[in-house]
Amino acid sequence: MGVDEMLQAGVEGVVSALHHLPTGDVWSAEEIARRQREIATRADGSASGLAWEVVESLPVTEDIKKQTGDWRAHIENYKLSLANLAAAGIETICYNFMPVLDWTRTDLAYRVGHGGTAMRFDLHDFAAFDIHILERPGAAESFPEGVAEIAGERFAKMSGERREQLAKNIVFGLPGTAEHFTLDDVRAHLAEYDGMPTETLRGHLVDFLAEVAPEAERLGLRMCCHPDDPPFSLLGLPRIMSTEEDYRAVMEAVDVPANGITLCSGSLGARPENDLPGIMERLGDRVHFLHLRNVTRDTEAVPCSFYEDEHLRGSTDMVALIAAVLREERKREQAGRANVSIPFRPDHGQDILDDLTRKVQPGYPAIGRLKGLAELRGVLAALSHPEHGL
Repeated sequence: MGVDEMLQAGVEGVVSALHHLPTGDVWSAEEIARRQREIATRADGSASGLAWEVVESLPVTEDIKKQTGDWRAHIENYKLSLANLAAAGIETICYNFMPVLDWTRTDLAYRVGHGGTAMRFDLHDFAAFDIHILERPGAAESFPEGVAEIAGERFAKMSGERREQLAKNIVFGLPGTAEHFTLDDVRAHLAEYDGMPTETLRGHLVDFLAEVAPEAERLGLRMCCHPDDPPFSLLGLPRIMSTEEDYRAVMEAVDVPANGITLCSGSLGARPENDLPGIMERLGDRVHFLHLRNVTRDTEAVPCSFYEDEHLRGSTDMVALIAAVLREERKREQAGRANVSIPFRPDHGQDILDDLTRKVQPGYPAIGRLKGLAELRGVLAALSHPEHGL
């Protein structure tokens, strides 16, 4: 979506990143300024009035996650990037600490009831990939009882084209990055994490934050960690940001305000124990960024299959979550905090209408997200009404 389209959509601030830069490189003042100029300018050269307000994301290298190779140099580069962002007036920095792959889906165009499409994670299809395509040692035993058997039946019925597409979908990687993995790349990365306990990966995150969060605090920045997506272990890899308890442990380990949370209702919502309105109530003072989207779970088991639903449908009570957000913002206002308003994005959407004929980044259709944004704004307007709201 271009700057002119963002204005037409009613965007108030822009979430962006320097995806073209290799992970681990310093984000220079020049590159940051170039992106700011692009956002500040309409297609006709006039001022847009928009500003780059949230970075999503400033990526963390695999070396930092594993504490191998040049990880210490990468942390120093990260600090320099933070300093350059702060000098440019950008204060909110989203990142994640998921090893190897970021969000993972088995279908990027799953047909839903109204005829549009959405992204889906199907546990049995994923198991078919893990066991029969990737051929990861011990994969069959890592799934709940009965999953491997169904996965084998599914795989046997898949055409060669479907098997190839399934593999491509799963290793698609983070939207916008230049890092798209082959199966051999995935196998090599998995081998580097082989046997790493969850506690070790969490310790590496705490070590990273112990270095960068105090620097972010000094610079007046807010860092916010995105949850695992999906919020359960895949490919034998450890997951450390999947539950409220995970977040609480990391917030307490590096207890500075700059060490915060990206509350993604879609990612966390794929795990039934995650009470999103409750998490907002209990950890809201450290929530620096919101992804407001919804998923519908097939079952209440962990792990489970799910698909990206409409923003006001699905397994998360979005109205209750937004009400909790507004209560937190009122608390901040009463406390005199500078960051009263928590930036949010509608994040993923379903492909509807003209989206279905466009070649767009999976999960990021124009019309589907506009619909979600309109729905979220309607809830916000109702709950914030001076006479009839909360």
